[in-house]
Amino acid sequence: MSFLRALACIFFPPLSVLDKGCGSILIVLLLTITGWIPGVIAALIINNKK
Repeated sequence: MSFLRALACIFFPPLSVLDKGCGSILIVLLLTITGWIPGVIAALIINNKK
């Protein structure tokens, strides 16, 4: 994962998982709405997978 991708995960979690599929976007969006930190953690985990 690149540095810019990690920054996108921190500042815009739902936008950083756009290329991972609809389910990932929905999960990260719901977690970001309930709390910013769970959304960031989920985005980092999803983007770290190959």
